[in-house]
Amino acid sequence: MGEWTRSSGRPVRARATLAAACVVLVASVLAGCSSTDTSGSGASGSGEPAIPSSAFSDHTGVTPSSVTIANVSTLVAGLFKGAAVGTDAYAAYVNAQGGVNGRKLVVQSTDDAFQGATNKQLTTAALGQAFALVGGVSLEDSFGGTVLEANPQFPNVSESLDPKTEALPNTFSAIPAGKGWPLGPLEYFKAAFPGQIEHTATIIADLPSTETAWSQEKATMEHLGYHVLYDPALPPSQTDFTQQVVAMKNDGVQILFLEQEPENYASSIFKDLGQQDFHPTVVLGAPAYNETLVANSGGAPAVDGAYLEQSASLYLGEDAASIPAVGTFDTWVHTVDPGFTPDYFTFLGWLSAELFTQALRQAGTDPSRGSLLQALRHVTSFSSGKLAPVTNPAGKVPTGCFLLGRITDGRFQRLDDPPIDGPTDGFRCDKPYYVPPS
Repeated sequence: MGEWTRSSGRPVRARATLAAACVVLVASVLAGCSSTDTSGSGASGSGEPAIPSSAFSDHTGVTPSSVTIANVSTLVAGLFKGAAVGTDAYAAYVNAQGGVNGRKLVVQSTDDAFQGATNKQLTTAALGQAFALVGGVSLEDSFGGTVLEANPQFPNVSESLDPKTEALPNTFSAIPAGKGWPLGPLEYFKAAFPGQIEHTATIIADLPSTETAWSQEKATMEHLGYHVLYDPALPPSQTDFTQQVVAMKNDGVQILFLEQEPENYASSIFKDLGQQDFHPTVVLGAPAYNETLVANSGGAPAVDGAYLEQSASLYLGEDAASIPAVGTFDTWVHTVDPGFTPDYFTFLGWLSAELFTQALRQAGTDPSRGSLLQALRHVTSFSSGKLAPVTNPAGKVPTGCFLLGRITDGRFQRLDDPPIDGPTDGFRCDKPYYVPPS
């Protein structure tokens, strides 16, 4: 397997290493590694800078029959292909219904090849060709962020992984990030396992954003009375965790949080837990929710009983009977890319495109970048048809709502969640989002 170089000049091993790092980083950012802590929608004198007046006469990418949007993602080695597929899938779904105010959505997907200079180049090109950036995911988005900062009239509706880019007034996220950690899941496990939380452990990837996210979660745990015995940071390409599993067993760990790990970490850890006949309570996060976890872990007996918490529905199909949007999501993903297996990035691309479309409908029959930004600043309650909790993209407010699940007979199932037809759309919203003291 060959090596190639990031814009930073550091050699990076392709595929396994990058995929592991990328999933961890995305989960970390969405869970709480952002430095953003802003509120206010910009709709009523909240302190947001004024939208440039020139933006209201800027119709770049808009024709009488179409609106062109750009998706700049890292597609090399298939890393964030899901982000492009999810964006394209939602556009196809909208177009099948006649488009938005009579215009079809045209998605221009480009690959930054995990290069910062290329990300900046593609963002600059999109500025002159597309109406907005939508649904992109890249570890190099800080480079494109400089273009967005210099051009505040250019809307960006994406899950930006760079905190500075995410904080820009022209960036909007369907699932806003923030410093801190949701109290709800940790409160649940504290109540369910009051003795075990004195013997807590995790394993994280040795990446700056992951370590920052873990510091936020750990501070929240300690606030609630958890005692963390073991929390090593390891290379994201690691596949053998025997040493760590033995150490945790010797330390008397009773509950293991794997909320910030990619599937390749989780499945390898499950295998090593089994080999050591060590069976702590395991809590998984959003990246581990995928169609390959069970098989790669050694089958249902290896994973049954593990818990899941995430700010998303069971969008891979388990919730389809109760949430029509799940079926719509899966159907259109397979329509635009037959055989593709949806993942977390696909989910994010779909949500970003849905948020963009909602704002575009409100931007008028002759939309400008200014009217789109104005509409986005008024989206203080974004509902995705119960795919995710209702969020406040305009205020950049992180959600404390979550879904609780458990793996039973090798399948993810909901556990102790409110009714899907209830006021919280099936998500637990009983505790706030906690921001530890600086």
